[in-house]
Amino acid sequence: MKKLAIKLNFWAKSTALILGISAMSACSGFLEEDVVSQIGNDYLSTAKGLNDGVNAAYSTMRAWYGTERGNNFTIFGTDTYTNGADGSWKFMNFYTNQFDSQNGHVRELWDEFYRGINTCNAVIDRSADATGVSEEVLLQRISEAKFIRAHHYFIMVQLFGGVDLQLSETSTPTKEVTRASVPAIYAAIIQDLEEAIPNLEAKAQSSNYGRATRPAAEHLLGRVYLTKATSEAGEASDYGKAETLFQSVIDNYGFSLLPDFGDVHAFGNEINNEVIWSTQYTYDPLTTGGGNNAHVFFLMEYDVQPGMIRDTENGRPFKRFRPTDYTLNVIFADRENDSRYFKSYRDVFLSNRPGTYNTTFDKSKETLTFAAGDTTMWLPGYNMPESERAKYPYQVLTPELYTERLFPALRKHMDPGRADRTQFAGGRDYIAFRLADTYLMLAEAQFRQNKISQATENINVVRRRAAFPGKEAEMEISESDLTFEFITEERERELIGEQSRWLDLKRWGILVERVKLYNPQGAPNIQDFHVLRPIPQNQIDRAEGNASAFPQNPGY
Repeated sequence: MKKLAIKLNFWAKSTALILGISAMSACSGFLEEDVVSQIGNDYLSTAKGLNDGVNAAYSTMRAWYGTERGNNFTIFGTDTYTNGADGSWKFMNFYTNQFDSQNGHVRELWDEFYRGINTCNAVIDRSADATGVSEEVLLQRISEAKFIRAHHYFIMVQLFGGVDLQLSETSTPTKEVTRASVPAIYAAIIQDLEEAIPNLEAKAQSSNYGRATRPAAEHLLGRVYLTKATSEAGEASDYGKAETLFQSVIDNYGFSLLPDFGDVHAFGNEINNEVIWSTQYTYDPLTTGGGNNAHVFFLMEYDVQPGMIRDTENGRPFKRFRPTDYTLNVIFADRENDSRYFKSYRDVFLSNRPGTYNTTFDKSKETLTFAAGDTTMWLPGYNMPESERAKYPYQVLTPELYTERLFPALRKHMDPGRADRTQFAGGRDYIAFRLADTYLMLAEAQFRQNKISQATENINVVRRRAAFPGKEAEMEISESDLTFEFITEERERELIGEQSRWLDLKRWGILVERVKLYNPQGAPNIQDFHVLRPIPQNQIDRAEGNASAFPQNPGY
């Protein structure tokens, strides 16, 4: 079953268009690409053009999920991850003045999301003239465009606050832009999703895999309400509306938690009963854009250690994101009952370069000899005396020996399917929405409404699945255990490394507090204004009136 995806983006013009867009393959059930160029202005009004335009809009999801920028925006500068040894983006973790309006990440995300938004606007506006397409399919494609548009504005309002709210096609260049209010943006997002939900496929997975479905839109809208509740647009009814939507996703579509937490992100299992919606990638360099790059960022420097050499199985270690002490000692304090630490982090490395070597970090022995497949390193997760480490015929990496190069490596995104050990553009789908997250957000919405019994049970659904076999009862919490602090920690035990933490801390109003407490590299510089990212300078410069018409966020 061949899976391709969208390569380039659609940008509406009043003249001929040049696109790299995708068509749906009826035989494979996946979003697949046909490259189309030099098309006429009326192409979007055809059945194929409508379809291709929507599929092109999906490609702009790749500006966020699995990318360096998406991870830097959401992993760096939090309480659970700080910087490793390498990379030029450490200032996003340090919160220094290098993170300014000239930042490449904000410019790229801004431009790419607005391309996607304008593509959606073009699809919606021109759908009135569409021919050769059934009303059912027409409404579905329009609803997919509204899902994508709502998604993009939701990410942007969280990162930037008020942005330019464009809900109709821009067919010619314009400098007339303004910053809409946060309440106005949330109102547009909610309207898009409420209008989209009835016309999307009401099942767990679309018949053409990769398209938005009704449960995906309900999950997204639930998160919108949960986030809106603590924003300047918040209303008393937000938590109740979020609860209803999350409950619907759980009850009505046949999703189920996988029995083993470790299988959720297992390579080759990206399509499973827990996945509500994902962003598609492929190993074809012609169609995958920059690829899913998440596989490189969370890995330690294993490849220069005795008995080891870089390979596709162990990954290409960029050493960008290093778990904080808070992550290792508090979030994952329970490793007797809870399997998620050992199933999230790599604790053993097997030799792929046999021979005899001098030891590097573990000086409890001078030399070691490895055959192929022998253990070369073990990360037990706790300290031990040097005399105990000396008993093992391999290096033992204990917490006291962790550095910016040597630390527990996250397994979730590893991609052994790459063509070679240097390939940066991974091909795994990026799981964006999954059922465990739905349960946790449902519990949070219920907790905020003082529905402690229901919230506790929904937390326990996730925790029982995470238990080592036979430890399910020990993993359950009581109502008295359920606090806001517990919710913040449980989300990260389940979702660490899945592009949610910065956004969670921001919506909870505790970003600055938590970075100061738990991220030593970010603590000295983070200030209250850092709850928003800088508006890209090129956007301000191209606005009529410049900063007076499109002002920068405070502090930048």
